[in-house]
Order: sequence, then structure tokens, then C-alpha cells
Amino acid sequence: MLGYPKNAGIPFLDPDDIFKMVVTIGQTLIQLAIVYGQLSLLAFGGANAVIPEMQRQVVDVHHWMSMREFAALYALAQAAPGPNMMVVSLIGWRVAGFWGALVTTAAVAAPSSVLTWLVSGAWYRFKDANWRKALQAGLQPVTAGLIMASAALLIESTTLDWTTAAVTVVTAALFIFTKLHPMLILGGAAVAGAIGLVG
Repeated sequence: MLGYPKNAGIPFLDPDDIFKMVVTIGQTLIQLAIVYGQLSLLAFGGANAVIPEMQRQVVDVHHWMSMREFAALYALAQAAPGPNMMVVSLIGWRVAGFWGALVTTAAVAAPSSVLTWLVSGAWYRFKDANWRKALQAGLQPVTAGLIMASAALLIESTTLDWTTAAVTVVTAALFIFTKLHPMLILGGAAVAGAIGLVG
């Protein structure tokens, strides 16, 4: 019989437990692929446009993490250099490790990329068509609304007290009314957190 003797001090992995673990991980990866494949086709304006639906799926529907964890991963993704869809990979990593990150990244990139490739010829061919202009005009406010909903959701989940609310208001004002570099604003918020003014 294969395996370690019970008195060897090395835990014996029951094949049934291994099978259950593999099935559970496989089911989670399939669920991640379905969720992020659907989000891919809704993400007009990028991953930030579907943050509310992403949060609903990850936190409320599948219970993979709390709202605070979701907001923390989003903040980490936004603070790091690189594409704004990095939050997708971080959520996949948090839920199912390396394979989760790989599956979520592929699921959010592949469907929209394939769709774009399939319709790009017709989209360019009809660049002066009235229906295309109307479609683009209709998508612009929808995209802006989706991004505003994302901002509202993140404000709600990260505003814990008056200090975090103040940081949100000051940050928004600085971004809107000044030409300060975003890294200066992020750095200022980081310093405020590090010295205990926020949080």
C-alpha cells in the first residue's frame, strides 16, 4: 500500500480528500471564468466601469471576500503601476491563487478582445454611418454613469469615519480643480495614513 505509516509523523493525504479539493478548486475556477467572462463583455470604459457588478458578484453572490477586502484589492491595483484591470488578477489570486489570477485575467481579456476583433472591420467600414454615431453617443453617458457608480460604491465602502470622508473630498477636489500630479496626491494620502491621521 502506498502512503506513509501512521506513526511516521508525516500526514497522509486521503485520495478522497484530494479529489474533493481538486473538484472544489475546479468549480471555483469555472465560476471565476463565467463571472469575469460576462464582465468582459460589459466593460465599456475598462474594468473600472464594471466595479459595482464585480463587487456584487465577488462579495454578495459568491462570498469570496468581504467588501473591505475588495476595496483594499482595488486600492492596491490602482496604486500599482500597470493597467487598471490589475484588480481582476488580484481578486483571482485572492480567491484561487495563481490559477485564479490566470483564469480571471484570461476571462476578462479574451471575450472582449475576440468580439472587438470580429466587429472591428464592420465598425471601421461604417465609420460615417448614422447608427454608429448614435451608438457611440449612447455609450458615452452609459460609460460615464458606470464609472460614477463605481466611484460611489468605493466611497461608500472606504468611508469609515470623518477623516476618511475628508480624505475622499480633498482628493477629489485636488484631482478636479488642480493640475497636481496624481502621484503627489497619492503620496500625501499615504503619508497621512502612515502617521495615523487616517484609518
